[in-house]
Amino acid sequence: MNHPFAELIDLNFEEVKGGSSTLTLVVAPQHLNPHEVVHGAVLFAMADTGMGSALYPTLEAGEICATIEIKINYFKPVFQGRLVCKTELVNRGKTVANLESRLYVDEVLVAHANGNYAIFRPRRAEA
Repeated sequence: MNHPFAELIDLNFEEVKGGSSTLTLVVAPQHLNPHEVVHGAVLFAMADTGMGSALYPTLEAGEICATIEIKINYFKPVFQGRLVCKTELVNRGKTVANLESRLYVDEVLVAHANGNYAIFRPRRAEA
């Protein structure tokens, strides 16, 4: 899968299928904030990308999806290790889908996110 942003943060797509995904990231110095803790935006990006990648295989030809909103709860700080983001599709309607991501380090839950995504067919730009 060509995903420039995922490549930028060294995010790996371990498994992607219709309605679920598993993404991983090995914590490196560029993921840390000034307090030497993984920046919350890294966890958020994993959840957002995990949700989009789980939803994408359920789309019909010509459809795309876009994040409407995500709520994330951070439970524990992450200093090092291998982050795993497991995402499941909760509900998919015609125009909106809801997904849930759980993020772990060594099987310890460190964050949980819930998000809604728009499903639509993009219009061509008018000249």
